This record gives sequence, C-alpha cells and structure tokens, in this order.
Amino acid sequence: MVGAYHEPLAGHALLLATLPRDAVEPTPFQRDLSPTHVKRLAAKIEETGSFLDPIIAMRSHEGRFWTPNGRHRLAAAKLLGQRQITALVSPDEGLAFRILALNTEKAHNLRDRSLEVIRMAHALAKRDAKASEQDYAAQLEAPELLTLGIVYEKEGRFAGGAYAPCLRKVDRFAAKPLAKSLAERTGFAARLLEIDKR
Repeated sequence: MVGAYHEPLAGHALLLATLPRDAVEPTPFQRDLSPTHVKRLAAKIEETGSFLDPIIAMRSHEGRFWTPNGRHRLAAAKLLGQRQITALVSPDEGLAFRILALNTEKAHNLRDRSLEVIRMAHALAKRDAKASEQDYAAQLEAPELLTLGIVYEKEGRFAGGAYAPCLRKVDRFAAKPLAKSLAERTGFAARLLEIDKR
C-alpha cells in the first residue's frame, strides 16, 4: 500500500497501492481485448518512460482483484514486462458494475457495447437472483443492447446497426428477475437472427 484517502466527491475510502500484475484480472464482462490497442498503448508508455494512469481495482468473490477499467493497461504492462501495477483499490465490489457503465460509452462500436452489456447482465443475474433489468438500468445503459448482445454472442458478424433503431423504439427494461428476462431475450434474439436470414 502506498497510501489511503477519501475521494473528494462522496468521501469513499480508497487505497493507492502497487499490486502484483498477475493478481489483477479484468472483470469477465468487459469488451474484448484489442491487441492493436495494447501494442499502441505499450509503445506510448515506453516512449514516455512512465506508467502514470492507475487502474481501479476491487476484490472479486474469488479473492483476486478485478479491474473494470484497466484491461488494456494491464495487458500493456504485461507486454512491457512490468511485474506490478499501480491501482486505486476500492472495498466496494459493486463499483465494478457502476464503472463499467461509464466504459460502455467508450466502447468502439455497437457490437463491443452490446457484448459488454450482456456479459454484465449475466454476471448480475448470478450475483443477485432477485435483481431485474430495471434495477440496473443505469449500468445496462439501453435495453436493446441486451438483445443485441445475445445476438452477437451467437453471431459475431451480425449487422446490428440495421436493427438497433427499430429495437430502440420497442425494447424496454423488464421488471422480472434478470434470469427470466434474459431467457426471454434469447427468444427475441433467435427471432432477430431468423429475420436477418430471410
């Protein structure tokens, strides 16, 4: 541990720490790693000679550390041979889901955003059996991303941009438990794929 402080907005306790790089892994519901971005990032870090942007980390259920916003920096650190990484450590495991909602807006395209959202929904369904889509509306961003995420899990080359405007008009967050709503959305996704085939 390097130090401890209270963040200035809400006063939550945080630690500034240097963690073993291999003890940190990205949350399992983040967008996929871009090897090109990792190489560029590693090159820029090497150019500046400094790793200045700490990741955010929290303990996972398994006792390791999760980072909801440092997947590419973590991979760049590995590429550069770093054995440790600087992190802001929060005791709030739920922060991983709230931060990911911000990262979703930074995703490169509709496919990445949708996959991130559906992965998060699957994780939330396991974490809290009674939770509904409506309970996590802020984190899940938009209901059509859930349906499109299921489609992209089945067909990675799906042209979701053609269907997103229509889905946006008719899709809503469900009030039923996530496991049930996601099962329903699997049916919607199958119909969407069938329409696309035709």
